[in-house]
Amino acid sequence: MKPVILITGASRGIGAATALQAARAGYTVVVNYHTNARAANEVVRQIGALGANAIAVQADVAKEEQVLAMFATIDVQLGPLCALVNSAGVVDLASRVDAMTVTRLKRMFDTNVIGSIVCAREAVLRMSTRRGGAGGAIVNLSSVAATLGSPGQYVDYAASKGAIDTFTVGLAREVAAEGIRVNAVRPGVIDTGIHASGGQPERAQQLSASIPMHRPGTADEVASAILWLLGSDASYTTGALLDVGGGR
Repeated sequence: MKPVILITGASRGIGAATALQAARAGYTVVVNYHTNARAANEVVRQIGALGANAIAVQADVAKEEQVLAMFATIDVQLGPLCALVNSAGVVDLASRVDAMTVTRLKRMFDTNVIGSIVCAREAVLRMSTRRGGAGGAIVNLSSVAATLGSPGQYVDYAASKGAIDTFTVGLAREVAAEGIRVNAVRPGVIDTGIHASGGQPERAQQLSASIPMHRPGTADEVASAILWLLGSDASYTTGALLDVGGGR
């Protein structure tokens, strides 16, 4: 039986690229999506064309009841989960902190932080050897923004990713003796659609000059780092925060 991986936010960008690479690596893939069923089903179709198996499962990771339903679906349809990639995340329009609303802040942290923690909780319940599981690996999506702070743009997003860094290190140490490795990838400026959702569709190209490598990264480059952390070549790596930012 092929190992089962859940990738949240897998209908686009880094999540979709990771889903396709995971399929090529031999995983059965759960493509989680929030609202864009068409995009998620297209990822499933592409995985099928590779000769691999995948299902699309809707869930807003900011809603605990939807996360629980998603994991229950995986339990019934596919069996034991061995890998989780917490890729689901949101950004918002560029703003100073003194103009941010509580509604914006709650959306940011409910999705980027609490959603990742709840998904990791459910994965640990299934993977931990302490609970009868066979072990596994978790990779969280952080951001180079956690180290830069993103002043004048989205300090709230940067803060949410700083929380992911701390959570990654803490959880890694908590479950290291239970067969579970926990790491994070911190992408820099990556040319994906997330910039458009933040009102800056050309942001990746505009920032090229500020990146030591003088170009934005690609979703596939980040996905490759994620797959390495999930795999056996990283068997002694846990609690790591891997920057994929072109030197930024």
